[in-house]
Amino acid sequence: MNESSQPVAFHRNAKVDTNALRKDHIILCTLNAKYIHASLGLRYLQANMGDLISCTSLCEFTINQRPMDIAETLVAKKPEIIGFGVYIWNIRQTTELISLIRTIAPEITIIIGGPEVSYEYEDTQIFNYCDYLITGQADFAFTKLCAELLNSNDLHTESPKITNAVQPPVNQLCSPYHLYTSDDLSNRIMYVEASRGCPFKCEFCLSALDKTAWPFTLSSFLADMASLYDRGARQFKFVDRTFNLKIKSCIEILHFFLERMSDDLFLHFEVIPDKLPDELKTVLQQFPPSTLQFEVGIQSFNPAVQDTISRRQDDVRTVDNLQWLRQNTNAYIHADLIFGLPGETLQSFAAGFNRLVELAPHEIQVGILKRLRGTKISRHTDEYQMRYAPEAPYQLLSNRDIDFPTLQRLQRFARYWDLIANSSRFSHSLPLILEQGAFDRFWQLSEWIFTNSGQTHKISLLRLFELIHAGALALKLCNESTLSATLQSDYLATGERRVPGWLNKAVANGDTAISTQSHSKRQSRHTKTVNPLANKTTTS
Repeated sequence: MNESSQPVAFHRNAKVDTNALRKDHIILCTLNAKYIHASLGLRYLQANMGDLISCTSLCEFTINQRPMDIAETLVAKKPEIIGFGVYIWNIRQTTELISLIRTIAPEITIIIGGPEVSYEYEDTQIFNYCDYLITGQADFAFTKLCAELLNSNDLHTESPKITNAVQPPVNQLCSPYHLYTSDDLSNRIMYVEASRGCPFKCEFCLSALDKTAWPFTLSSFLADMASLYDRGARQFKFVDRTFNLKIKSCIEILHFFLERMSDDLFLHFEVIPDKLPDELKTVLQQFPPSTLQFEVGIQSFNPAVQDTISRRQDDVRTVDNLQWLRQNTNAYIHADLIFGLPGETLQSFAAGFNRLVELAPHEIQVGILKRLRGTKISRHTDEYQMRYAPEAPYQLLSNRDIDFPTLQRLQRFARYWDLIANSSRFSHSLPLILEQGAFDRFWQLSEWIFTNSGQTHKISLLRLFELIHAGALALKLCNESTLSATLQSDYLATGERRVPGWLNKAVANGDTAISTQSHSKRQSRHTKTVNPLANKTTTS
């Protein structure tokens, strides 16, 4: 098979005699991380199949299903072609699945594509198993390749194995949103995009390889959103990398949803933290609680690190905007930090973490740097002695400034932070523990918890309370009576029935549990009364 590559121009209506083709002649398949994640990418491919759409079906599974069972389901449909969407979270399972299909039904033509196989694929197992590979955005390229294969006498033709797809003009793409089923609308998150691409060049991110951001025609996009809403969709997750890049369009989209406000409406956006003009602020203040969620990528507060990785960020404006959002809106703020960036030390990361804690976002996601295939972060490998795990998700193992044991400790820190701080189950007790230096004190607590439990997962809620209580006292992070009183309040608010010893007295005195209802259990705990990161009562 010829493994040379070819660029593909824009072809949607590739002509094929479809009279003899069955519904499942072509299958589009991926393994999602969870059932609630409906693949927007596959639906774009299906929507742009042209004459082949009638013989193309979509099959979604999850990474928790056995590859053998998935293979059985797919092979039973007797497809001629299967196209797999491959991502960092499903590469291992998809590789195993394709190897099984290749053994069980070698007559099936396998095409792969997606971010995880668009770069540095030459020496991967999955590339060896597949018949064809499409790099980049395959909205039109997949249709063209399928048409070429179906028009030939032999699906295993001498066509080039590698197709380098050209960026499709977004105004020529067929909309995929009608392909969300009624079951999707009822049980899954609706992923939508008002634009594609990103103008920024942060070297840890694949979106940095885009030249710019391409907006969809706003009137058409809003018509699609109106159709989804009329069909019952209420949870919209925008996958735009920079939702507030074009302020005018951003405001129009927000007004669209304000006009359709309902108790169950939920919107998720990824926003640029240092771009929040007054006209946008005015609109954001109109949204009620439990409606808006903002994902804010801080990544690092270290200017030297930002410069090293080509990240443009005005830290002063970022801080001011986060403070404004917390004080003046009901938006739920999820902020991201990355540990292990070249030039970032444990000390500088701790300083940035403390700074972010003071700004009191509802959640702080601490992530370990990953070297995604194709990203420019690899140019720092030698100078900063960056060592990454050889298998997905290619997490940093050590670098010039941070050794492997420290990375492991930080990984546990991040896990316990998610269990304790981000869960908001400890809204009264956590502020006491974090006083006088959040990073250092939580680092001590996380070290103690792991030393005395050996666990980072499958910790029951009761066990977690016990570990926090014992650890904070052993480390002398809090006064015993105050800590016990606040933990009592936090524990009773969970509604748990099993009561640890130090709560017996409080329960005997008639304290009752508190329950909440909202779009998300975690979010409702954050927004009910107390933000554990702020150490103050909030109403957002």
